[in-house]
Amino acid sequence: MQETDAILTARREMEICNACRYCEGFCAVFPAVELRREFSAGDLSYLANLCHNCRGCYYACQYAPPHEWGINVPQHLAEVRAESYQEYAWPKPLAKAFERNGTLVALTMALAIAFVLVLAIVGNGETAFFSPADSFYKIVPLWAMQLVGIATFGFSLFAMAMGARNFWKDAGPREKVGLTALAIAAWDVLTLKNLGGGGNGCNDNSEAFSQHRRYLHHAMFYGFMLCFAATTVGFIYHYFLDRHAPYPFFSVPVLLGTVGGVLLLVGTVGLFAMKFTDDPMVNARRLLGGDVALLVLLAMVALTGLVLLAARATGAMGLAMAIHLGFVLALFLVLPYSKMVHGVYRAAALLRRAAERHMAVLGGE
Repeated sequence: MQETDAILTARREMEICNACRYCEGFCAVFPAVELRREFSAGDLSYLANLCHNCRGCYYACQYAPPHEWGINVPQHLAEVRAESYQEYAWPKPLAKAFERNGTLVALTMALAIAFVLVLAIVGNGETAFFSPADSFYKIVPLWAMQLVGIATFGFSLFAMAMGARNFWKDAGPREKVGLTALAIAAWDVLTLKNLGGGGNGCNDNSEAFSQHRRYLHHAMFYGFMLCFAATTVGFIYHYFLDRHAPYPFFSVPVLLGTVGGVLLLVGTVGLFAMKFTDDPMVNARRLLGGDVALLVLLAMVALTGLVLLAARATGAMGLAMAIHLGFVLALFLVLPYSKMVHGVYRAAALLRRAAERHMAVLGGE
């Protein structure tokens, strides 16, 4: 990480927090802070991505605004987090996309939908596109779906892997990562433990504790994973069982996709609503556009998928499918250059924290 104003501000606050230590039991960040006497830019990137924005420290801090020191750890670590996304992005020329994230998502959605619509109409003709069909592949050819999907999703996965590698080189552990650390980190990721703050939940807009943010993140995360599982099962059905889409409603891929789509929609809409009720003093407001754009994109992927389910075997299936695939394609394209990467870096930060904890326990024996 480069030395920026956000890094300098975060370093000053971490040094004050390290002297105070009032918040040491609030989340994973403060025990990690206590292991350090100095804070490099890489350390601050690690701490920023370890922070889950539960905000308990802000409401407990005696030096928070209006105190003259103005300590606001959630806000300033969010600034460092945003800079880390751009710093570690691959390839470098595309890192600038983070500066106009909301605009990027909107343009990508529009272009992706237009591309899929044109592909479907040109490939099958206007009459076939607007007529009932008994197969998705009569709307958009299977080879076209596979080619575009594999190319875009494959690129995104590779770009995120390269970003994770860059983060690890700069902010990764100096300790050896063993199976124990991997198991601890996996549990923390899958349970979203740190969205529980010190155990009572987050402070969304006041000193009152709530588990709402954690539950909505659970719905979004596991909804997304169920949708991915539905696609995987559909792949197995098609290539290994010679069963082709569309599948009956009570088939495994459709049930997984339906439950996943509903959960994803609930999570994204709930988190979208919370963006406008959160305490503005804690948020980094300049990052709101990118956050909202990604939530809208994920919600539209879920909503259009459910609409496609309802429109099967009707004359609207072609249009519904093209729009849904357009939003899916847009999501694939912007994954490495949106807030979606926070899941990758946060998981890496949790792995470093697990390695530190394990080494600290071994050192105390």
